Amino acid sequence: MASGKLFALWLMGPTSGGKTTIAKTLCDLLQEKNIPVMHYDGDEIRNLLGSNLGFETEDRLKVVKALVYFSNKMLKSGINAVVSALTANSDARRYVAENLHNIIRCYVKCSIEVCAQRDPKGLYKMTQQGSIGTLIGFNSEYLPPDNPDITLDAEKYSPDINAEKIIKYLSHRGCLK
Repeated sequence: MASGKLFALWLMGPTSGGKTTIAKTLCDLLQEKNIPVMHYDGDEIRNLLGSNLGFETEDRLKVVKALVYFSNKMLKSGINAVVSALTANSDARRYVAENLHNIIRCYVKCSIEVCAQRDPKGLYKMTQQGSIGTLIGFNSEYLPPDNPDITLDAEKYSPDINAEKIIKYLSHRGCLK
């Protein structure tokens, strides 16, 4: 399978919903097929930008802008981009839609109850204990995006199955040949 049209796949959804796991699984499958792809995760970029970055809307938007910048650089270099990031605010979603080339928006659907059970980083537990003031989806609502290009059910399907669904979608869109 070869690469067709370049794409930037943006996976968004609640914390601990499975975005990063699906993205990594997808990238492994694409690389096995010799399709050039780079994965960027919101938490990695946040760590890169420094510890003085908080979780206010402006700081979240800085992370999104960096993700868009790096993704566009990859596309310009002939490499597909896969991004996994919360992307909860409407201004961040609008920025992505207006500034990221060849965007495919993917919503990773998962209930907050299941996310809190998974909690691989302990964020839900820390929020319950008061160590974290704001966790979107837990003490403020995570609103699903309007009209995503693809919706994945991370409760019902494994990361492998969801990655295969993305591959089928990308093939249908002419991104994979």
